[in-house]
Amino acid sequence: MNTFLKVIQLHKNENALIKKAIKNNREAQHVLFEMHSPKMLSVCRYYIKDIQQAEEAMLNGFFKVFKNLKSYKGDGSFEGWVRRIMIRESISYLRQKKRIDFLSDEDVSTNAYSNSIQTNLEVNDIQKLIDNLPEGYRMVFVMFAIEGYKHHEISELLNISQGTSKSQLFKARKMLQEQIKKINKTSYGTH
Repeated sequence: MNTFLKVIQLHKNENALIKKAIKNNREAQHVLFEMHSPKMLSVCRYYIKDIQQAEEAMLNGFFKVFKNLKSYKGDGSFEGWVRRIMIRESISYLRQKKRIDFLSDEDVSTNAYSNSIQTNLEVNDIQKLIDNLPEGYRMVFVMFAIEGYKHHEISELLNISQGTSKSQLFKARKMLQEQIKKINKTSYGTH
């Protein structure tokens, strides 16, 4: 079967499910949840270290998705719309738990580091390194490097200055590079 037809069929099915879910069809809501929850859990997990807390944020996010489903206008992908809700819910969850700390906002030259580093680490190992970042560093890093937000968007969402966003990103990258270099040295036996 032509893969193009599969994509169209999936898109039509998702649109039909959304229409049913708007009418509070629980089965349609369940199918949408099953389709998107694995990816959305990983989105929440980027921000929240503890898997159970990430699950809680994701479930709260899906509650908001279904509560506000009528506001989805079909502009852009449904997954992208859900993803934005999950990001905001993760940030909100951390704010409620008073877990967001942005370390000092000193002036930092963003030319002082390299964007590339060679490593043979697995995705799970990289996630652990990201998890070890201080909360503010991690949030800004994930929003910028993984989610693709711009500094002005990050500053709005997190209620911080653009300078703080840039500083947190710089420090996060520097810390990750140092951790990766340390791991590379020990794995290559050159300590």
